[in-house]
Amino acid sequence: MNALSDVVEQALPRLRAVSEERAASKPGGKVWSAGQVLCHLIDSSVNNHARFVRAGAENGLALPGYDQNVWAAAGGYQQYPWTELVTLWTAYQTQFAHVIGGLTPEQRAHTLSIGGEAVTLGFVATDDVRHQPHHLAQVWERAEA
Repeated sequence: MNALSDVVEQALPRLRAVSEERAASKPGGKVWSAGQVLCHLIDSSVNNHARFVRAGAENGLALPGYDQNVWAAAGGYQQYPWTELVTLWTAYQTQFAHVIGGLTPEQRAHTLSIGGEAVTLGFVATDDVRHQPHHLAQVWERAEA
């Protein structure tokens, strides 16, 4: 198991306990619901998955950034049932953990430019795993308010 698998294993029982009503509740204004926050994690990993595959195969790529608001709007996640979102998040993070776990040290050292910022693939992997608990805390905050 790797760190992302651990995050999924620890978060899953708590995610499953969130009600549909609480998951869809928006705190106000443009603040995302718990469901939208969880979907942001899915969208972020979709983007990073493509980065890992492409940058793992080719060093020095320049790839576009990720506009989270465009992705959130396009996904229409506010209309998804919470249980489906949790299933999708779980499946995608589990697959993504396998992709991260399969990276060789040489691939982790590959550099890529994301929206103009040069980083290593290893940094992106570590950053994605750190990103999960930050946003899961937002899910709990909104779902348990």
